[in-house]
Amino acid sequence: MHNEDACYRAMLARDFRFDGKFYVGVKTTGVYCRPICPAKPKRENVEFFASAMLAEKKGYRPCLRCRPEAAPQSPAWHGKSSLVQRALKAISDQEYADLNEEAFAERFGVSSRHLRRLFDEEIGKSPKRIVLENRLNFARTLIVETSVPIGEIALTSGFSSVRRFNDAIKDRFKRPPSLLRKRSPDDASRDGLTLSLPYRPPFDWDAGLAYYRSHAIAGLETFAEGSYERVFHWGGKPGIVRVTQDRHPSSLRLQVIGGETGTLGRVVKTVRRMFDLDSDPLLVANAFAANPHLERLRRGRPGIRSPRGWDPFETAVCSILGQLVSMEQANRMIAQLVEGYGETIRHPLSGSEMHMFPGPETLATADLDKVGTTRARKATLRELARRLVSGELSLSSTQDPLAFRKALLDIKGIGPWTAEYISLRCIADTDAFPGTDLILKRALEEHTDIDLESVKPWRGYAAAYLWRAYAGKFSKKGKAK
Repeated sequence: MHNEDACYRAMLARDFRFDGKFYVGVKTTGVYCRPICPAKPKRENVEFFASAMLAEKKGYRPCLRCRPEAAPQSPAWHGKSSLVQRALKAISDQEYADLNEEAFAERFGVSSRHLRRLFDEEIGKSPKRIVLENRLNFARTLIVETSVPIGEIALTSGFSSVRRFNDAIKDRFKRPPSLLRKRSPDDASRDGLTLSLPYRPPFDWDAGLAYYRSHAIAGLETFAEGSYERVFHWGGKPGIVRVTQDRHPSSLRLQVIGGETGTLGRVVKTVRRMFDLDSDPLLVANAFAANPHLERLRRGRPGIRSPRGWDPFETAVCSILGQLVSMEQANRMIAQLVEGYGETIRHPLSGSEMHMFPGPETLATADLDKVGTTRARKATLRELARRLVSGELSLSSTQDPLAFRKALLDIKGIGPWTAEYISLRCIADTDAFPGTDLILKRALEEHTDIDLESVKPWRGYAAAYLWRAYAGKFSKKGKAK
């Protein structure tokens, strides 16, 4: 660490903006902590590390109080080269399971040896090691925060046997799983499981909730006071996710009711991606600093994130149906699509009949006559679905965004706005900017001093702030993005 005195001041202030950016090794106890840990050791008794791995290599064990494994992802792990960045995204998106490094490297057109070398240079650990640590971090979260049986946690976190799982936990956390679970977590079966999802403040929860409320899919997504709720169906039985602000100052509260235990990892990853919880507001602030108007918008509503949809295909379909129509019209067509072509299930709590969002296999061959849109738009939806089914197109966040947008533009009926918007919402392209959008175009015409080139690679956040500030002024029908 280049400035340990600054790190110590951040630690004393318990500044949540630095959570996950560095770790504190306490020499007198042999543990390492997050900078937000309540403990306040003396300066001479601490040393600082850029990653948890470096602290563990030095012989420190994770603090049981602040749980370093629960910290938001460190931006130091984003990688420098585009290949490493894409590989890290793939690791973050994949299910909790062991990693075959040869097959993983082939996805990026390189050998496993070359990929390990790049990871060693830029990250300091191999892809396989990162995957293992992610599995153990998720497992410890389930041990500490839920009452899921240890055997189920072992399988859910990708271990083939409880014995291997116990050994890995002991090696990483210096004690067996039974001792990590000191008390019965405060969850009841009727209320499902409750997990904490940390983020770096500031975080504008109200802005995110407003986006999802305006884009809600009838029957699948509902809203109460300050909460988002969604029905999902992965595996044998459907479930519900409910997301609210936590009492903790820098985390969301996730409730999972029903569903299969084995899908918990996927649920957590999906919700984190939806609400953009791994974003670093300081990087956005630094990018906006040279643009006075963007900086004023940011200071007025600090912590606006770039929201994504629950499912990339679902979001892409909704984006196409939302072209050149009001939000009310788009929502009506989406409801027609779901009711007309979605799988019928029973609601996990009420037992009432409902429909899930149809997948690409269904829409690739559907006539779509039950959807009140043009023939051309129906053809566009079918062609998008067909290319996804055939593998000609992917919605993976690991791909090159420029190549992805070019592939989208090859589909008749998808223009520049839709390609940029799908790239922003579906594959988490932080630099996507739908410049032909009416609201964005008028905002830039009114504020000619905004230099989008200087904001790269965070133009997607500039779009989020401009939409939030000018949707009411430039769109009479409230076409909030």
